[in-house]
Amino acid sequence: MEIFSSLETLPFSFPLFSCTLLLIFMCVKWISFDSKNKRNIPPSPRKLPIIGNFHQLGSNPNRSLQILSQKYGPLMLLHLGSIPTLVASSAEAAQEILKTQDLAFCSRPSLTMPNILLYGSKSIVFAPYGEYWRQIKSLVVLKLLGNTRVKSYQKVREDEIGHMIRVLGEGCGTIIDMGSMFGSLTNNIISRVALGRKLDGSKHKKLVSEFVNTFIVFSIGSYIPWLSWVDQLIGSVARAEKIAKECDEFVESIIEEHVNKRKTEDGESNVEDFVDILLDLQKDDTSAYTLHRDSLKALIMEAFSAGTETMQTGLEWAMSELIRNPRVMKKLQQEVTEIAQGRTMILEEDLEKMAYLKAVVKEALRLHGPAPLLVPRKLMQNVKLLGYDVAAGTQVIINGWAIGRDPKLWEDSNEFKPERFLNNSINYQGVQFAWIPFGAGRRSCPGMQFSVPVMELALANIVYKFDMALPNEMKNEDLDMSEVCGITLRRKSSLLVLVSPRF
Repeated sequence: MEIFSSLETLPFSFPLFSCTLLLIFMCVKWISFDSKNKRNIPPSPRKLPIIGNFHQLGSNPNRSLQILSQKYGPLMLLHLGSIPTLVASSAEAAQEILKTQDLAFCSRPSLTMPNILLYGSKSIVFAPYGEYWRQIKSLVVLKLLGNTRVKSYQKVREDEIGHMIRVLGEGCGTIIDMGSMFGSLTNNIISRVALGRKLDGSKHKKLVSEFVNTFIVFSIGSYIPWLSWVDQLIGSVARAEKIAKECDEFVESIIEEHVNKRKTEDGESNVEDFVDILLDLQKDDTSAYTLHRDSLKALIMEAFSAGTETMQTGLEWAMSELIRNPRVMKKLQQEVTEIAQGRTMILEEDLEKMAYLKAVVKEALRLHGPAPLLVPRKLMQNVKLLGYDVAAGTQVIINGWAIGRDPKLWEDSNEFKPERFLNNSINYQGVQFAWIPFGAGRRSCPGMQFSVPVMELALANIVYKFDMALPNEMKNEDLDMSEVCGITLRRKSSLLVLVSPRF
């Protein structure tokens, strides 16, 4: 009361106080507005209310973003709903993000579907940057996908590729769906390596397929949080939770099976599978990190979703390009035939002698990287990027597909020419940013060392044993190469071929 009574003795004190507050408020707003205008924001296409720039992505966002970048530049700022999203479409921008300022850009945005399917994004691909991610990254690289461990699965790869060759041989003279063939191959390899045995019947394979497809279900709440109730209303969350529950029960049964019996069912191999290794790590009292059950299950399911899909897609695109380019096919067949020297099968130790085969795989990955838009990143602090100011919290997308087809970087950029990868230093280590099919930096794909030998060995044996032609006397150059976006960039139509023996 004394304060108010003292104020009353000051003439015009209340009006003066009010005017002062208003003046301060206007100054702060003006300074804030002026500061915002002085920031050098990346150029942006015009956006619509609520949805932002979503309408400009189209059904093939890799192509749509490439076209937009030709107008707005290699760095542009989109708004996907309410989420500011930086799109990088040049090797220079990719190098800044993936190498020079990698630490600032190495987290992940929180997305609804990975959170539901992977126990709150506890996987290596989707976990946000922090101590948890560093621990599981170290675990996966050292224990599951290191050189020694990958080499230990050589017999599995050769067995399953040998089985595929026999199936193709039995199908000579008939039309064969190579996408389905590659799907079975990669599924069998991943299931044996991860679980110790092939999946039984179509039920489990269908479940894994549904799990993979659920990742690409669009979640409104991921981009317009105040509309997240719509995901509940249309049932997308309920369907994802149902798939997650079924997958959880499946993985639990596999884990219990391993707990009770720590060998493959036929007892022929003592090579540890992923589940064996992860269970051993759970029991390791000397480890600095405790591997919880949900983390173990997330890593297993991620092996299926990432491993199976990316290898299948990569193989199908590589075979498509070989069929469309008979010159390349013939040259590759000559190389593998010389190396095989009449043996019935190409083995993994032969691969290092096959420079042209390696160039074919690299060129296929340049044109058809399985993940054309690298997994989104989240910026953890304000940065200056190629002269632009980018705010913390911005989602970041790198258009690897556009970089791989940039005519400034690649001569005849849309042509399939494996020779461009001969006699140069481009490798899978993520240090040449014109070619980043597996990403680079801290968040590069840890499965690279596993998937590349599968692709090389499968292609080498197929072209060694068989000639391939399109059905109905279709010309090779007329093969439809249309794409459809899923968790990877797939062929829109099945790759149907007629197979005939070479010898």
